[in-house]
Amino acid sequence: MVLQKVPRRALTQSAAKTNSRDTGKSSAVMVAAGMLVSRVAGLITFRMFGYYFGLSDSADAFRAALRIPSFLQNLFGEGVLSASFIPVYARLRAEERDEEAIQVALSVFTLLCFCTSILVVLGIVATPWLIDGIAPGFHGAKRELTIRLVRICFPGVGLLVFSAWCLGVLNSHGKFFLSYAAPALGNLAMIAAFLWYGRRVEGERLVEIIMWSTVAGSALQLGVQLPFVFRLLRTVRRRFFEFGPHLSTILKNFGPTFVARGVTQISMYITALLASLLPTGGVAALTNAMTLYLLPLSLFGASVYATELTAMSSVKGNREQVAVMIAGRLVRGVREVAFFVVPSAAAFLMLGKVVVATLYQTGAFSPTDVIYVWGVLAGSSVGLVAEASGRVYFSAFYALRDTRTPLKVAVIRVAITIALGYLLAIPLPLLLGIDRKWGAAGLTLSVGMTAWLELALLRHALQRRIGPVASSTVQIFKLWVAAITSALVGLTVLYYLPTLRPGLTGLIVLACYCAVYLLLTHTAGISNLSTPKTQLRN
Repeated sequence: MVLQKVPRRALTQSAAKTNSRDTGKSSAVMVAAGMLVSRVAGLITFRMFGYYFGLSDSADAFRAALRIPSFLQNLFGEGVLSASFIPVYARLRAEERDEEAIQVALSVFTLLCFCTSILVVLGIVATPWLIDGIAPGFHGAKRELTIRLVRICFPGVGLLVFSAWCLGVLNSHGKFFLSYAAPALGNLAMIAAFLWYGRRVEGERLVEIIMWSTVAGSALQLGVQLPFVFRLLRTVRRRFFEFGPHLSTILKNFGPTFVARGVTQISMYITALLASLLPTGGVAALTNAMTLYLLPLSLFGASVYATELTAMSSVKGNREQVAVMIAGRLVRGVREVAFFVVPSAAAFLMLGKVVVATLYQTGAFSPTDVIYVWGVLAGSSVGLVAEASGRVYFSAFYALRDTRTPLKVAVIRVAITIALGYLLAIPLPLLLGIDRKWGAAGLTLSVGMTAWLELALLRHALQRRIGPVASSTVQIFKLWVAAITSALVGLTVLYYLPTLRPGLTGLIVLACYCAVYLLLTHTAGISNLSTPKTQLRN
């Protein structure tokens, strides 16, 4: 074996790359930790909401009303800022052009103030027409309640948009945890409202109070971030608004990045609209199921997407070297996501009744409602692995500075989701002679099926761009075997357990499931998530 002297510069670059990887991993951990805090608070809120409202008309109205601010927040807030503002602002900071970066941040803030003020006023006035767009199946008292709830929550839209601006600034400065944990304050406001008013008022009056608490929670979410943001932006006096080339770039990048990255939100909006045509409980059941569906995507998919996008974008070398390195990072990212998402999908499919009962079965949320939500959840779980893997492929395209291909794929998926969702949700239950409410499961099944189509299109397009990408099929198959075996163990434990409270039953069964899965993957040698070995072509 011959040892060669390594130049000091090479050692320095190697150390820098190692530090970059460590920083990326720690950033992903902070993102996941912040999201976990927020999601746990959200699940507690959903459980309390189910206790008081179950799958009633009030629950349908509340969930439908939240669709408008959620969609507009993604459109005017996260859709623009996460995909357009952060790259421009972060690049200026990296180039040590701090004054220009601060001017851009202030200009974006001013533009948001103007746009959201108009948005809130127009939204309150146009609410009756908006209801026809999000819930055309609502009529009578149910429709009137939804109108009142939408008008209450609209002021919170602007606050949430500003929160997205704060997230952009904080993330660009490496402050990840606060921006992703802050939404938990909104859920804490709802929890406080339930605890104070839950036993004092009921029905429509209670659901209106809970909607007011969401506005208060949005104010708390913004208020906790603003002091840190203003401290980071503290500098010499600047103009509040200046339309320069950087702001122009942010506005120009809005369209393609929003459509490509917002496909999940768009699909969810469409499925919610179709769910409003189903019997009472369809919208609430869909929302409860999709909340669980998005949990592993948020915790594991989003964190891996963020770190891999940074790593892939930092790859240097000639065209072939970049292609090989990105292919290696892509395989690593897919395997990391699959290690956590495969058992999540298996649990939703095989132990979904336990999962739903553990989180939701209380008060007005009956065992029958549990079965219904489980069926709706199972439909989307079919595509959970594909959805999470697709996000890693998106990061590869963005690293290659290609936004057109993800945009085209997103448009194709949305179009097919609309057509397939309608067929599975509306005509199919009638043709099969089953209860129309099961159309909600058809909606989520359409989301799961089109996720696989999206992944196939992305993989095909990327291989045409960078060449063959190593398949992870064998690795993922082993994970599925381990997850299914673990689920069978969980079902066996459930069978022999005495009758206990749903929460305690779920804790025991799911703990056994996770323990067996980790044991099997470790024994099989598939718990090691090291980067696959790749070599540069000569």
